[in-house]
Amino acid sequence: MNNHSKPKFETPNLTSENVAKIAELFPGVVAEGKVNFDLLRSMLGDDVFGDEAYEFTWVGKRAAIAEAGRPIRKTLRPCVEESKDWDTTENLYIEGDNLDVLKLLQEGYLGKVKMIYIDPPYNTGNDFIYNDKFSVNSSQWSEEIGEYDEETGDRLFHNTETNGRFHSDWCSMIYPRLVLARNLLQDNGVIFVSIDDNEQENLKKICDEVFGSSNFLAVIVWQKKYAATNDSKGFSTTHDYIVAYQKSSLFKRNLLPRTVEQNKPYKNDDGDGKGLWRSDNLLVKSFSQSGVYPIINPNTGEEFLPPEGSCWRASRETMKVWLEENRIFFGKDGNGAPQLKRYLNEVQQGKVPVTWWPFDEVGHNDAANKEVSALFESKAPFDTPKPVSLIKQMLIIATNPDGDIILDFFSGSATTAHAVMQLNAEEKSNRKYIIVQLDEDRELSPEAKNLGFKNICEIGKERIRRAGEKIKAEAGSTAQNLDIGFRVLKLDETNMTDVYYAAGDYTQDLVSAMEGNIKTDRSDLDLLYGCLLDWGLPLSMPHIHEKIDGFTVHTYNNGDLIACFEERVSEKAIREIARRKPLRAVFRDSSFASSPEKINVFEIFKMLAPNTSVKVI
Repeated sequence: MNNHSKPKFETPNLTSENVAKIAELFPGVVAEGKVNFDLLRSMLGDDVFGDEAYEFTWVGKRAAIAEAGRPIRKTLRPCVEESKDWDTTENLYIEGDNLDVLKLLQEGYLGKVKMIYIDPPYNTGNDFIYNDKFSVNSSQWSEEIGEYDEETGDRLFHNTETNGRFHSDWCSMIYPRLVLARNLLQDNGVIFVSIDDNEQENLKKICDEVFGSSNFLAVIVWQKKYAATNDSKGFSTTHDYIVAYQKSSLFKRNLLPRTVEQNKPYKNDDGDGKGLWRSDNLLVKSFSQSGVYPIINPNTGEEFLPPEGSCWRASRETMKVWLEENRIFFGKDGNGAPQLKRYLNEVQQGKVPVTWWPFDEVGHNDAANKEVSALFESKAPFDTPKPVSLIKQMLIIATNPDGDIILDFFSGSATTAHAVMQLNAEEKSNRKYIIVQLDEDRELSPEAKNLGFKNICEIGKERIRRAGEKIKAEAGSTAQNLDIGFRVLKLDETNMTDVYYAAGDYTQDLVSAMEGNIKTDRSDLDLLYGCLLDWGLPLSMPHIHEKIDGFTVHTYNNGDLIACFEERVSEKAIREIARRKPLRAVFRDSSFASSPEKINVFEIFKMLAPNTSVKVI
């Protein structure tokens, strides 16, 4: 069925959607878009809607919650020249404020992300705080939240310890981002958040609200240093935390690979064809009369009885089977006391993740700096990157090899992208990443500036390029199909001019005249990706462009969408597009000279491709 409505080019209004969900369950409590909470309370009953309950709150919490649901009119603009392997890669590098980016991803990636890892500002008193702008008036903002820029209404950039709302500011920053992040997770997905002692307690309380306390998995302690340092507080902090929550009980963690140390005891001293084994005691402490009998050494005929008060760990019948299967070992010379063989191929081929992650297993801060320094052949241009092995451990626990999507919206130096590529090379797998980073230059180190970097995004992109080439080279022929590319997309204001959003605009007929509704600096590719966001399509699929009757036509993912943004498109080109029966087709308003021509387009599709959804922007 043709869709003749105009595209909205606006992110979903999640608040309105939540109100609609309440209206579906309790139609009588919603009138004119407003919820009658007194009536809702009466319908739920006091047992559900009690007067007293534990509540975690801070100054500005209501504004932070509201911000998560507020729609925006922005877009992501492709940047092919800064990308790597644009045509073939399925990875995304997105530049811009992650709050807006998360809103733009709500439709295309809703419920599609398997794992999220973020390393947000730790709120040490000097951390950058994102310049969130909540819809409150100046006096209210000043009173409830703290200082603001009088000209723009934006948050100021640093959250110093002298600020009386030191913790409130950080909570208001992280809350809406976690709400939006949860929407993107699959039902069997999981989120890991790095944090230190400054906000670990508050982060866990917020996650309890956003994800539900029943979905708490662990607070992992990561040993980030291998030696104590002189700390003015009296204790040297040698650890950070990683807070983990699942989206729902459908999450199933994977086992971690067995370590070399775990496998060291397994040998094969007698050439047993069943493989590596280690010896285990045949005696048990709990006494059972059925376990008291002689074991006869088949090599010498010698009998072995358990000491008085002890017994063998198996019955006489089981022991007979073990002897026949060569599971009982009598020493290298065949004359020793009996021992049970434990075969490596019969034990659990992995270890259950624990909450203590020492540096010798997952790396530490110094190791991470050395990793980055080696890539750039100089001192690391980014402070405190996380070790690749740390992120890789989370990937092993939480993701599967074939096509899982990993999101990191505080990307920093792009360790997550590096870890995904490294694990894909090792496992010959196909995980994909979406990483988001604000193009902010305030945190650049002298080393970064000396290398010519202007912002953190430039560091991250160059790291991915260098790491990808290094990983591919080291893997050799086994990794020739490894995806080491990324598509760069940059957050910007909407492609549409203000006239597009004039009062009553959404109620006008599709064929009404609208001159200059697209900004003059926007390319075909900008418009194409704006349509992908509006239609909720993933941004990493293949697309081609070709000439049809002299007009440039873009085909996305083999016909998920076909677009032509040329002026005065011919009927021949339109008919050819319709004959291909795409799921969606889009043209620009100026593609047609008159209203009758627009009407004719819909008639053509109605006849040749009745199931294609058609839009004009």
